[in-house]
Amino acid sequence: MQYKTLGDTGLLVSTLCFGTMTFHGGTGLFRAIGTVDQAGADQLIKASLDAGINFFDTADVYSEGESEKALGQSIKNLNTPRHSVVIATKVFGRTGQGRNDVGASRGHIMDAVDASLRRLQTDHIDLYQIHGNDTVTPIEETLRALDTLVQQGKIRYIGVSNWQAWKIAKALGISQFKNLARFDTLQAYYSIAGRDLERDLVPLLEAEKTGLLVWSPLAGGLLSGKFSRENQRPEGSRRSEFDFPLVDKERTWRILDVMAPIAKAHNCSPARISLAWLLAKPVVTSIIIGAKRLDQLEDNLAAVDLKLTTEELKQLDEVSALPPEYPGWMLPFQSVNRLEPIARTVPVTPKS
Repeated sequence: MQYKTLGDTGLLVSTLCFGTMTFHGGTGLFRAIGTVDQAGADQLIKASLDAGINFFDTADVYSEGESEKALGQSIKNLNTPRHSVVIATKVFGRTGQGRNDVGASRGHIMDAVDASLRRLQTDHIDLYQIHGNDTVTPIEETLRALDTLVQQGKIRYIGVSNWQAWKIAKALGISQFKNLARFDTLQAYYSIAGRDLERDLVPLLEAEKTGLLVWSPLAGGLLSGKFSRENQRPEGSRRSEFDFPLVDKERTWRILDVMAPIAKAHNCSPARISLAWLLAKPVVTSIIIGAKRLDQLEDNLAAVDLKLTTEELKQLDEVSALPPEYPGWMLPFQSVNRLEPIARTVPVTPKS
C-alpha cells in the first residue's frame, strides 16, 4: 500500500480508501446498494486492514445511518486500535422529517455530528465532510460550525464534497481571512470516463494544496469489465437500473476499446487499469473503493501494484481527453508569448 498526506496536513492516509456505502441497506437507493451484513462488513474491513488500508469513508445518510453503525462495530469487533484508522464521514443529507434535519446549517451540523459519533462508537471523527452544496446556508456559518467542532475535539480535519470550484475558493478565502478551519479535502467524482473536474477543480486543488478523494472511480460500474459496446445493460448490474453518474457512453466505449489490449497485456481487469490510471494522477490523494464481495475488493487492491507504462498512459489519456472548452483552449494559445522568453537563457551583463 502507498500513503499520501491528507491535503496540506501531516496526516497520512492510504491511497485506497474503503467506502462503506454497500453496508446494510435500508430503503430507496440503498436497498439495492447496501446488501452487506455485519459479518460481511467485518470480512471486508479485515481484508482492507490486512492490505494496509487505514482510511475508511462513510456518511450519515448511507443506509439511514446503518453504514456508520456497521463500520464502527467492525472496528470494535476486529479489536482495531482507534488511532490506527482514519475515519471519514459526511453531513448534509436528510436524516429526519424535520425542517432542519438536512443541510449545512450550524443547527443541523451540531446535531448530526453527535449522532454520527454515537453510531461510529468513537469520541472523534478524523475527517468530517459537507456532503453537498447547500444553497441556503451562508458559507461562513458552515465554516464556523466546523471550526467549533475542531476546537471541541469532535472532529480533526474538514472536507467538502460535490462543490463548485468558485465556492471552494470562496470558502478557503473566508477561512484564511477569519482564521477558521479550512477545507483540507474535496471528495469528487473522477474517472477515466468522467474527467470534467480537470477543467476548474484540479487547478484549484493543486494551487491550494487541497487533497482529492475520488468517488465512483469505475463510473458506477461502467468500467468494471461487465459493460461494453455490445453489452450495454448486463444482467444483475446496478448501473443497468440506475444510470449514474452521468457519462458520455460513446466516449466510454472508445476508452474501453483502447483499454482492452492494455488489460490483456497486464492480465487484469479493466477495473484495475482504471484505478491504476487514477493512481498515476498526482492530484489524487486517495481513491474510494467499495465492494460487496471479497474477490471484488482483492481485484481493486491489486491496482496499487499495477504500473502502467508511459505509452499506455499516453494512449489512455488521449482517448479519454476532454473536448476543448473556452477559456481552456485559449489559455495555452496566449501563454506561448509569455512563457517562451522565460524558457530561454538570457545572458546577464555584469555591472562594472
